[in-house]
Amino acid sequence: MTQLRTVQVLGGGSAGSSAHVRSLASGLVARGVRVTVCAPAELDHAYDFRGAGAYFVPVPRLGGPATLAMLRNAFIGADVVHAHGLHASVRATLALAGGVRAPALVTTWHTRGHADGARGGLVRLLERRSVRAAAVVLGTSSELVDRARRRGARDARLAPVSVPASRAPVCLHDGKARAELGAVDRPLLMAVGALVPERGYGMLLDAARVWRDLDPQPLLVIAGEGRERAALQRRIEEEGLAVRLIGRRDDVAELLAAADVAVLTSRWESRSLLAQEALRLGVPLVATAVGGVPELVGDAAELVPWGDAEALATAVRGLLEDVDRRMDLAAAGRVQARTWPTEDETIAHVLSVYDELVGR
Repeated sequence: MTQLRTVQVLGGGSAGSSAHVRSLASGLVARGVRVTVCAPAELDHAYDFRGAGAYFVPVPRLGGPATLAMLRNAFIGADVVHAHGLHASVRATLALAGGVRAPALVTTWHTRGHADGARGGLVRLLERRSVRAAAVVLGTSSELVDRARRRGARDARLAPVSVPASRAPVCLHDGKARAELGAVDRPLLMAVGALVPERGYGMLLDAARVWRDLDPQPLLVIAGEGRERAALQRRIEEEGLAVRLIGRRDDVAELLAAADVAVLTSRWESRSLLAQEALRLGVPLVATAVGGVPELVGDAAELVPWGDAEALATAVRGLLEDVDRRMDLAAAGRVQARTWPTEDETIAHVLSVYDELVGR
């Protein structure tokens, strides 16, 4: 049997999709598959696709004829092209257009775009074009599968997706980490993610204003970077909020393990990395009930409506004041995490889709 050849394509590369591709590359190579990863160069620095045994082709984030030519060259001889996210799917679709012996195209939707007006119409158009070009569309949540079907996907399936847990040793409620963050004698709340409007940090600061009458006042730490940093910092200073923005960190698992409560306030999520890490570690989670979050966490987290700062503040306050509830959620989180697909199951599923498409 000839060696199966696949090209994995990333566009902007969210943390979830990039970690997924790294895991896929490692697992597929171990099973004898030849893997090429096409992605912006900085993603290889962060996720080390080459270290997973894949060939790596640096592709600029910005599109254009030169980028499409690079992708076409990378696709030569491939059996399957697997694009991750809308950006990557559109580029892969354009690069494959007109090919005489084009490889099969698989698309995974890890998340969904949020846009209104003319931009929203453009997003829908791109979604339709990309899913109709794909032989199979894999969605990381039931909602994404339904969305792909509405856009005209010929074959849309729910995909088991596992992102590997941090392999660094962590210690729950680590005193050193809490001291570094300034939460030795006060509760520590932890949020992680890019500082962009979709993450809901404005609502999170509104909630921080509500719970600041607690004694001791909890410290909220947000790890991440983005275009909203200046506006958020200005609010924190003007309103005297006990909130710290600590930028990007490589030790998120360690910091999260030190927290009393993790907080996820996104407008939409599928398989949130923060939610997965918190439940695996046994850190109580308060999250917005959006997208695939309820499906992911089950009864192992406190869920609140998107945009409701009062409900968020009430849920956080309730957990800080109820040690037993926190312990129950910690135990439930570990149980829920054991129901998620493993890396082996994820890789086996993807490989079965590839084999199906190439008739192996």
